[in-house]
Amino acid sequence: MTETLVARGTAGTVAVAWDADQAVTALYSANYRSLVRLAAMLVRDVGTAEEVVQDAFVAMHGGWRRLRDPDKALSYLRQAVVNRSRSVLRHRAVVEKYAPKGLPDAPSAEAGAIGELERSAVVAALHRLPARQREALVLRYYADLSEAEIAQTMGISRGAVKSHTARGMAALRNVLEQFS
Repeated sequence: MTETLVARGTAGTVAVAWDADQAVTALYSANYRSLVRLAAMLVRDVGTAEEVVQDAFVAMHGGWRRLRDPDKALSYLRQAVVNRSRSVLRHRAVVEKYAPKGLPDAPSAEAGAIGELERSAVVAALHRLPARQREALVLRYYADLSEAEIAQTMGISRGAVKSHTARGMAALRNVLEQFS
């Protein structure tokens, strides 16, 4: 049994009949890096972002036959990445809440590398935003998605996307002005 996948590339849209293995392989080749960047902006950790994206691809492969519209496989992956990123952040919050408070250890080399990344004024300002505003801004200006795609990915209305984006930009502007 074969499924149809529409692969979007620089040459436009091409419909090809593929099974799940071929479709996921093509999607992985074309979109893995951008999905990892998206997840990394949300979870603030490249290793975790890679796991989130891998899990999304595995889930999509397992459910390929149940996918109603294979043309929307990339949208499904984006939504899965955003949802799994939210789950990671919720899990982190619970772990941090109940983690034993001990004496701080000497900073590791990894902590130093992360510190270098977080010195960027824009990234630091993004981290101060509420989660939904940050997600809307990252999806809009980093992933370059339309309002409709963002609404579908976040599971909210287009009006809510506009609201989160406008409020996020205003808050981001205020935070960046404070850094100046």
